[in-house]
Amino acid sequence: MMSMFLVASLFSYICILLAVAFFTLLERKGLSYIQMRKGPNKAYFMGLPQPLADAAKLLVKEISKPKMTNQLPYFMAPVFSFTLALFLWELYPNLCLVTTFKLGILFFLCTSSLNVYGTLVAGWSSNSKYALLGALRAIAQTISYEVSLALIMLLPLFLAASFDFFEINSAQKLVWFMFLMAPIAFIWFTTCLAETNRAPFDFAEGESELVSGFNIEYAAGGFALIFLAEYANILVMSLFTSILFGGGPFIFVLESDFFFLMKTLFFAFVFIWVRGSYPRFRYDLLMNLAWKSFLPVSLSFLMVLFIIMCYT
Repeated sequence: MMSMFLVASLFSYICILLAVAFFTLLERKGLSYIQMRKGPNKAYFMGLPQPLADAAKLLVKEISKPKMTNQLPYFMAPVFSFTLALFLWELYPNLCLVTTFKLGILFFLCTSSLNVYGTLVAGWSSNSKYALLGALRAIAQTISYEVSLALIMLLPLFLAASFDFFEINSAQKLVWFMFLMAPIAFIWFTTCLAETNRAPFDFAEGESELVSGFNIEYAAGGFALIFLAEYANILVMSLFTSILFGGGPFIFVLESDFFFLMKTLFFAFVFIWVRGSYPRFRYDLLMNLAWKSFLPVSLSFLMVLFIIMCYT
């Protein structure tokens, strides 16, 4: 059993890294055609080896060691963020179903809430005012949206009466939860954009005022790990969006496998679509959106659902 778990986890991590690499190519191609220009096309055929060339470029660069940094946390912060991103993929059930969690939502909330520590340590240990400001902004943003994220996750949890992603997904055979709660599904996806620091909510990396934000002092392998963690989180949030609100069969066979993959890829592409369509918001508008709009709406839906369940 343990050997099966290790093999399945290793295979999953390799697939995740490949998916993240080629998702970056999809993003660059998508943004280029949204902006009426060519994307990467110089690396061999149609630019397909471009992600491999980017990875090789980052990994063979000399690792910078700024003198003023706190060395141990400086090097451990990207590793910590990347490890947490991989932990979230343990909730994805592979074919042998070794890693199925009965309390998957609790594991997701606990693991995702630790992401702020990776950002905090990366900004603080760099001993740069720009990195520290970017880290503080990212932490305030993430904490604000995690409140709404947790409340929104309670809605499908109540409807399915389970903490297990498998059972929540199976409860949507008749109708998808995004059709029952369209405003909540929209708020969930917007919250995912803010949670992953993606445009138009990418305030942790404001080039105009923070000079790339909390990762300004990172290059080569450290930057690559931060980069991989961000894009792995995008894909895993797309996966959970399709599970929580998109329904569909969970054990993937024949058409079901392809259909579920297409749903996940669609939500992942919407991340790119939004980035190419909207400019960056003001930071105060983002915080007002979190505390004055999403939080009251989420609480209202939760109260209404609780009252309906009590009287039925």
